[in-house]
Amino acid sequence: MNVGSHHVGKRLKSYQTMVFQRDTMNFAACIADGNPLYFNDESKAGVVAHPMYSVAVTWPILENIDAYMDWEAFPREILATQVHYSEHLVLHRLMEPGDRLKIKGEIAAIIPHRAGTHMITRLAARDAHDKPVFTEYIGALMRGVTCTDPGTGADTIPGTPEAKAASFSWEAPIPIDPLLPYLYDGCTRIHFPIHTSRHFARQVGLPGIILQGTATLALCVKEIVNREAAADPHRLASVSCRFTGMVLPGETILLQADRDRSSHVFFQVLNGQGRRAISHGHIQLHR
Repeated sequence: MNVGSHHVGKRLKSYQTMVFQRDTMNFAACIADGNPLYFNDESKAGVVAHPMYSVAVTWPILENIDAYMDWEAFPREILATQVHYSEHLVLHRLMEPGDRLKIKGEIAAIIPHRAGTHMITRLAARDAHDKPVFTEYIGALMRGVTCTDPGTGADTIPGTPEAKAASFSWEAPIPIDPLLPYLYDGCTRIHFPIHTSRHFARQVGLPGIILQGTATLALCVKEIVNREAAADPHRLASVSCRFTGMVLPGETILLQADRDRSSHVFFQVLNGQGRRAISHGHIQLHR
């Protein structure tokens, strides 16, 4: 199967949705993030959504990406080969219950990869006043799919600085409750059967169900915001990573992180077998 980078720049159909307090609270609750900013609706400022709630907002587009592609020439058959490989989320502000969002998307980059082709979709959410809320760059690795040219669009994807330290200054073990994949599935409505059906997962060659990559990332964001941003999620400017390994329910993962002298936090996650489940992790904090 082949794909060319001439599809870069093609726009997806727009999507509109509303943010509900029940959903934002459910997201924070399912990852056991008890920060009062997500729950205390008696606060004068009201509650805000967890920074990673954006992945639940955009899932209806990604789940039905074929229907959102408003052009015919794209080889639809390659979509079945994709796995979530990279994530880069830019936060302009935290979402709040009552927000009415309009999300516009486009194919931002198609790049050759040693395992296939890396396709990055840009999803930009704006509120009812046409102000930016978040921009998500979500990368799918299409295994076994050949990019027929050198690729294009990589220069439009936000970059991240290189970590200067060769080691991490702190680490935190995070036990993964065996029920977490089911809780995350139900509370986010991000459904794919490898995360909830042992039968399906084993049919596609997995040892059993695996935790959603964005759930692992949300657990990391929780820990890093609490430790490095004084539990203030408003200070989170961006988060990015690559998903490079599996996390199994019931195991304990190890978050390793280091903050430089400015506002950059670099991190990775080791799964229960000591392999990197998340690599090239980076968080930018507002000072």
